[in-house]
Amino acid sequence: MKSPQVHNLALKGMPSGFTLIELLITMAIIGILTAIAYPAYTSYIARGKIIDGHSQLAQYRIKLEQYYQDNRNYGTAGGSCGSPLPTSTYFTFTCTTGSSAQTYTATASSNVGVGLGTAANGYVYTINETNTKATTAFAGNTVNKPCWLVKGTEC
Repeated sequence: MKSPQVHNLALKGMPSGFTLIELLITMAIIGILTAIAYPAYTSYIARGKIIDGHSQLAQYRIKLEQYYQDNRNYGTAGGSCGSPLPTSTYFTFTCTTGSSAQTYTATASSNVGVGLGTAANGYVYTINETNTKATTAFAGNTVNKPCWLVKGTEC
């Protein structure tokens, strides 16, 4: 009885491996997927950084209310708030009081070079003593929304 012969094409000089066309098609598919996924990923990361600003402002409001309970004002009249400002990698915080020190506006402005745009296209959020939240700049666009925007331009 004769055994079947096994043909090994690679040993007989036949080419093996991937062709240039197959490699180019694979690279094109990877490029298309990257072009779609990368902007979504960077947007996701930016939204996570924006939440840091919201969280810090909300905590700062609580500290200002505690300061008010102890001092019956929010700081120097027409000047700065009495409680120390929060610190963050992604935002710079400011706080000013009204002329009678019975009102305040705390502001979080995105820092340049931390993945939240440049000075021309950053984010600015505010909160005051009545817990009124506002977005005055979102991704470089001047807006006046009565909420803290995270994604999109509507509350």
